[in-house]
Amino acid sequence: MPTHLTMEQLNDGLPMIEASPKDNGTLKAIVIRPATEKRVSLDSCELSPQGGVHGDNWAQGCWKTLPDGSPHPDVQVTIMNSRAIELISGDVERWPLAGDQLFADLDLSETNLPPGTQLRIGDVILEITEIAHNGCKKFAQRFGTDAVKFVNSPPGKRLHLRGIYAKIVQAGTVRVGDIIQKVDQYSP
Repeated sequence: MPTHLTMEQLNDGLPMIEASPKDNGTLKAIVIRPATEKRVSLDSCELSPQGGVHGDNWAQGCWKTLPDGSPHPDVQVTIMNSRAIELISGDVERWPLAGDQLFADLDLSETNLPPGTQLRIGDVILEITEIAHNGCKKFAQRFGTDAVKFVNSPPGKRLHLRGIYAKIVQAGTVRVGDIIQKVDQYSP
């Protein structure tokens, strides 16, 4: 069983996380959850407004639904800062345990990516939503109680260390290594 970091060790890693690029970040990993507690790492993946992250179980039974029972589009995609999960997990092989689909070397703070901001990754355009993404009991079991306290702390909330939710505005393919750009700064 891996050793979990202490709060002091986690706080010592904050400067590395805060140095994440504000734009022109990089997609570091893609993970789908085909079933509860199952994780598959991919080199590329299709995303669409109808199917979410293809192969992921979002469309089969989302925790947040619309009045008609269909999965809520505002929680289609979870994005976590790759520097944060690198610090918290201690090993890239443990990143999938976080349960997020995209891991990005990008500043995910609300200051940098307020709700409504659009990002281009490969052919895909995502829009950041207002839904809060918080550390939970499963996150604590996998990474330790200090990790949950860290991501839910005032700096953790400010930097969105547990991650952010996004909805898919334009379908397409994302690939590990893709550049992530704010749409308003994108030029084809």
